[in-house]
Amino acid sequence: MGSGPVVRCRRAFVAVVLAAVSVLTVPGAGSAHRGAGAVPVAGGVGQNPPAAASAAPAFDVAPARASLTRLLGQRAAAQFTLVPVAKGAGGDHFSVSGAAGAIQVRGTTPATLLTGAGWYLKEVAGVDVGWPGDSLGRLPRVLPAVAGTVTRSAAVPHRYALNDTDEGYSGAYRDFAAYRYDIDRMALHGVNEVFVPTGAEYPYYRTFQQFGYSAAELREWIPGPAHQGWWLLQNMSGFAGPVSEQLIEARAALGRRVADHLRSLGMTPVLPGYFGTVPPEFAARNPGAVTVPQGRWVGFERPAWLDPTGPVFERVAEAYYRIQRERFGDTDLFKMDLLHEGGTAGPVDVAAASGAVQRALDTARPGATWVMLGWQRNPTAELLSGVDRRRVLILDGLSDRYDGLDRETQWGGTPYAFGTIPNFGGHTTIGANSGVWTSRFHAWLTKPGSALSGIAYLPEGTGQNPAAFALFSELAWRPGAVDQKAWFAGYAARRYGGPDPHAAAAWEALRLGPYSMRSGTWSEPQDSLFTARPGLTVTRAARWSPTAMRYDAATVERALAELLRVAPALRTTDAYRYDLVDVARQALTNRSRVLLPRIRTAYQGGDLEGFRALVREWNGHLDLLGRLVASDRRFLLGPWLADARSWGADAAERDRLEYDARSILTTWGGRGPSEEGGLRDYANREWAGLVHDVYAPRWAAYFETLDRALVTGTEPEVVDWFARDDAWARGHQRYATAPAGDPVALAEEVRAVLPTASPAGPVR
Repeated sequence: MGSGPVVRCRRAFVAVVLAAVSVLTVPGAGSAHRGAGAVPVAGGVGQNPPAAASAAPAFDVAPARASLTRLLGQRAAAQFTLVPVAKGAGGDHFSVSGAAGAIQVRGTTPATLLTGAGWYLKEVAGVDVGWPGDSLGRLPRVLPAVAGTVTRSAAVPHRYALNDTDEGYSGAYRDFAAYRYDIDRMALHGVNEVFVPTGAEYPYYRTFQQFGYSAAELREWIPGPAHQGWWLLQNMSGFAGPVSEQLIEARAALGRRVADHLRSLGMTPVLPGYFGTVPPEFAARNPGAVTVPQGRWVGFERPAWLDPTGPVFERVAEAYYRIQRERFGDTDLFKMDLLHEGGTAGPVDVAAASGAVQRALDTARPGATWVMLGWQRNPTAELLSGVDRRRVLILDGLSDRYDGLDRETQWGGTPYAFGTIPNFGGHTTIGANSGVWTSRFHAWLTKPGSALSGIAYLPEGTGQNPAAFALFSELAWRPGAVDQKAWFAGYAARRYGGPDPHAAAAWEALRLGPYSMRSGTWSEPQDSLFTARPGLTVTRAARWSPTAMRYDAATVERALAELLRVAPALRTTDAYRYDLVDVARQALTNRSRVLLPRIRTAYQGGDLEGFRALVREWNGHLDLLGRLVASDRRFLLGPWLADARSWGADAAERDRLEYDARSILTTWGGRGPSEEGGLRDYANREWAGLVHDVYAPRWAAYFETLDRALVTGTEPEVVDWFARDDAWARGHQRYATAPAGDPVALAEEVRAVLPTASPAGPVR
């Protein structure tokens, strides 16, 4: 799994995809008991060969058993028998069979056993374990029988998850239980490689104390945990620090536990590699070292780059990898990106530099694979010309964003993963280019000369948009192209633990709207104007977000109306209540793009009464939005801040860590990066706390200035918005950590304020 040349099983995996996956069925079995595209067993690719099935088990199933018990509870988990089987030449596979109450899952790793159990829960038991939301409360006391034996094989060896930014935007201050929760769900959905940046500051901290730096200097250089992802990308340093010795040690200990949990499940922890980032004045303190200034990144001064072809790089890399291995254990996948988002090579030969980086990695971890992000113009042909491409895996962050891509030609046959970034900054938005996934992935995989070797789920923030994760992760386990319409129909049937015509209608509306956005320009939906810096002409909250609706807003309103008619028995599920809040939130949010142009027209026309009426409606929507999101724990700011403070050893550290956690959501950085660099509100999200204490007061203050201008006939006063937001980011007000309010009643309230039919927005 992930070891050695990533292309060596390429033909075998394509053959698995092209061949029919073998499934044993019995006459009269319901379609829910069969996987899509199932065919009778005829012998061939996809089956567990008898020899493999009888081979001595190569792993302990206890970690999978423990995960299944955490997910399902003891009663349901006890009805599963987990059987390890040899992987063989065909890669990961599982099979599921058994009578009622006695389900047998056979699989090639503990994680693959969980993937098989996940398939059973979806396709046979008819329930969903989403990320987030589940319908496990509808699981029968006696688990239903499987019709025959169902076998699935992974179409690609690499099933990768997590963006470099995930810790920053998903929560840098989570505890082990939270990470384990996420990993268990990823395994259930077929993921086998996970990026682990937690504690990644530790090898830097220990290494550079051997190269002329004091511990205190390095603690000033290392940013707060929420911002460390961009430091690891060589974009910035030092912000929201200094970090403490105890924090570095605690994060390293947590990172080791996360990596060990992945290993226990047969999954690969992907660790950050070393490519040359150094603290200030490195060349002055280390004779013979040559460093290249990297300029600025959206207002931040970037750390310098140590020339990998010089004599000092090899010694730094050796120390880094040795310390990393001692603290975090072994792996054979390392993530790193040279010259990310505007870095400069200066006089350094890029091909020679990339070759030196790979040699240093190979010296420390013979046969390891270098994982790169396919983003903007990276990796360049020059960079790839200097490496052994057989030991590189490119995570394509643009697979569903642009058309006309030819990755084989562009990357010279380098193995790559079909990737998606369906949100930026962890925005709370529904939707994805899922129709592009279902049409493009299989076509790319099976075209002549394909170098496609994986999938990569890369939202900048996880823990929302469960339908997107469920569909994307399933691409790697389907024998052929996925029928998007059929998939959403099946999803609707299991998401709340039973078929329901209104649930089906709701998810069909969502499929036709936010889940059928087209490629060409964007991979994420538009964000909310309620969360934007106030202005009459604003079209987005974050600088790099879409500027207009990417789907017909009426589809979400129809989905909300249908969800409110779902049968009462299904409304008790966690998944239903999460989805109801999320869809109601999106429907209300979309109204911001209707109201703001009307407010602008009234203001510019001098219509004071009309202006005031529309502002009352806007403010009322924001108040309702704040109450709605307060009704579900997944939309609460309180836990985010409480988690940050819990890591501090004293009051001063707790305050620093809270600022780190607050600023990433609002100002992001200091005045320069926030304002001139455009990072403000990059991670905007409609959470209880943010809505009532950041977004609503901001808009109220703005509209008050416009109201006074209309009354007095003067220009509206200028507001220092950064100062307001920075004051909140440096504050310490406590927020609720438990939900309040009835989500169903609040969703009904949202439905009542929506028009019977909204004008269709442009589809882009």
